[in-house]
Amino acid sequence: MVKSHPLEGQRPKRILIIHNPTAGRCCRGRFLKVKGELERLGCELTVKATTRRGDAEAFAREASRDLLDAVVAAGGDGTVSEVVNGLLGRNLPLGIIPLGTANVLAAEILLPFRPRAIAAVIAEGDRLHCHLGLANGRLFTMMAGVGLDAHVVKNISPRLKKWIGKGAYAWATLRELFCHTANRYQVTLAGRTFSAASVVIGKGHFYGGRYICTPDARLDRASFQVCLFKGGAPWTTMLNILGILRGKISGMANVTLVETDRLLIEGPPGDPVQGDGDLIACLPLEIRISEKTIDLLVPA
Repeated sequence: MVKSHPLEGQRPKRILIIHNPTAGRCCRGRFLKVKGELERLGCELTVKATTRRGDAEAFAREASRDLLDAVVAAGGDGTVSEVVNGLLGRNLPLGIIPLGTANVLAAEILLPFRPRAIAAVIAEGDRLHCHLGLANGRLFTMMAGVGLDAHVVKNISPRLKKWIGKGAYAWATLRELFCHTANRYQVTLAGRTFSAASVVIGKGHFYGGRYICTPDARLDRASFQVCLFKGGAPWTTMLNILGILRGKISGMANVTLVETDRLLIEGPPGDPVQGDGDLIACLPLEIRISEKTIDLLVPA
């Protein structure tokens, strides 16, 4: 992982915080503590709170390098994804205050948990030059998925997610396993065509928190690692999930891992595609590495 060290005069001081106040159940206290620590470090803060889907992207799109030194996404992975889609091309670094359910990107960059340490990363951290994924024109930072996980994201109860967090994903996954008929997808990449029951396209190696699905994927590489799950029967899928939970996905007979910078996925038209935990597209799907990049504020 290659990081750059900004000069002292380039440390973020004028910061826009885009805050999703509905993210997480008990995270308002953490948000206020990080905000207070940033003020203590001498940062000039502007806070904009979202009220509906799309606000975070719109706020980020309005950000100007003439007025700001950095933009911070305070929320879950969905909020971060929206901010990334709005911020691309603004030439402003992105910081994170993790307030969501999984916070996968925060885990990927080894962001500390304590509010003072989070503030220090935003105000004084290094920068990681990140390549982004593009799914039918929509950017994602960590992963995209077709098959089981996309249907889980589509059908999960927002109310249950708010109350029990990751437990809502576990319940939705079990329901999909035994109530949903698995589809087959044709995946074309690296000059080959595969048939799969589910597909995860990784830009980072963590998945669903700190679980590992694409072990060799890295944010600063201009490529994906694609995880192809060949079988879709419930018990086979449960074994796949166990492999992810144990970090043993590489050695499983039912799984193929392939590196590429572009792929096509065909299947039932309109079938959902998830990216960073939100629905971002539908089949047929073209995924490639975006030509534009973004700098993340990461621990020194």
